[in-house]
Amino acid sequence: MLIYNVTINIDESVADEWVQWMKKVHMPEVVATGCFLESRLCRVFGEEQGGRTYAAQYTCKNITDFDRYQREFASALQADALKRYDGKFAAFRTLMEIV
Repeated sequence: MLIYNVTINIDESVADEWVQWMKKVHMPEVVATGCFLESRLCRVFGEEQGGRTYAAQYTCKNITDFDRYQREFASALQADALKRYDGKFAAFRTLMEIV
């Protein structure tokens, strides 16, 4: 099993709206691709330099499913987030194996 983790720092001015969009729209769309089994959104606590930090986590069965997501769906879904919140967030992505 793998976890695709997207860590996002979102500007405080849009953070509440963004959380609702993530939970009700974006994350369900990612899972609906059929590449992931489940998702969760976690708040990251620590010394923040502005904004709020979250980790969006998506669980998939194997690297084949993850690669299909990257090939077929990631660009369009990420473009939607960029269109909505351009200049209001920074993100980095990691892929982790559950051991």
